[in-house]
Amino acid sequence: MESETKRVFVTGGSGFIGTNLIARLRDEGRLVLNADAQPPRNPAQKELYRQVDILDSEALKNALVEFAPTHVVHLAARTDLDGKTPDEYRVNTEGTRNLIRALAATPTVRRTIFTSTKLVCESGHSPRDEEDFCPDTAYGRSKAQMEQMIRSEAKEGDLACSWCIARPTSIWGPWYSIPYHAFLLSVARGRYVHPGRRNPPRSFGYVENYAFQTLKLLEAPAEAVQGKVFYLSDYDEFTIRAWAEAVAAATGGKRIRTIPAGLMRLLAATGDVCKFLGWKTVPISSFRLRNMWADTTGIPLENTRALTGPLPFTMRDGVRRTVEWMRREGVIP
Repeated sequence: MESETKRVFVTGGSGFIGTNLIARLRDEGRLVLNADAQPPRNPAQKELYRQVDILDSEALKNALVEFAPTHVVHLAARTDLDGKTPDEYRVNTEGTRNLIRALAATPTVRRTIFTSTKLVCESGHSPRDEEDFCPDTAYGRSKAQMEQMIRSEAKEGDLACSWCIARPTSIWGPWYSIPYHAFLLSVARGRYVHPGRRNPPRSFGYVENYAFQTLKLLEAPAEAVQGKVFYLSDYDEFTIRAWAEAVAAATGGKRIRTIPAGLMRLLAATGDVCKFLGWKTVPISSFRLRNMWADTTGIPLENTRALTGPLPFTMRDGVRRTVEWMRREGVIP
């Protein structure tokens, strides 16, 4: 049977996740439009791009109405953790409100996926329900506000299409950005050192698995997704050290070394000072170190697994494909 997912409008499609999602949609024969303030990372996707600032409500509405999509994936967001208050993340809140207003003027849309984040809850917290929020960053708080707004607008009847919320975990793979650029490059160059002997399991998502899961959400029956939250992640957990060792093996990097935990805390504290003085891209900080040592398992993936079935790529598949991309792009020899 021919898929009804024919015309897909992607906000923020020039980013890391959007670049991979658009590639998957094109491979599946979908017509795609990427509405983003920034040009595509992948030059091959240039003809699918329209410059749209999601904070410009009129421009967003015009782009959506003119393309007349059947499905929408909302990825546009500010995702860094540098902000101090949710007000600095207007793209996440006001931008989403603009999209909802634009959807009301576009009756062709049958399904919208709103992308949030697992950081609406702090690392290590297992939410009791879909509205159990406990973010510990301004970014996470802005996404929690976004989710609350979506539900409020839906109750008011302003969302005529079926919809769901996707909460990605830590997503990695080709076309990556911060923080994985520094991590993968340091491993490939033999410079990565593991912080202490703590090595808790983690929930990660390879980006091509993420794109696969998103397509399943777009095509699922409305009653299977309506108003629900789906965490998007690989189902097999692994540790940062196991990941680093797989990358080292694929790139010819050196054996992974371990740095004493006490020394790592000192380096993290130094990073905190550097960040306070204005250096935004410090290699390590206390916040990042805590995240590396946190057990991020326990994410509720049952609904996602039941809907999507087995994923196409293992962690080692993802490492191999990411390293191949790094070599094609000249990131590593």
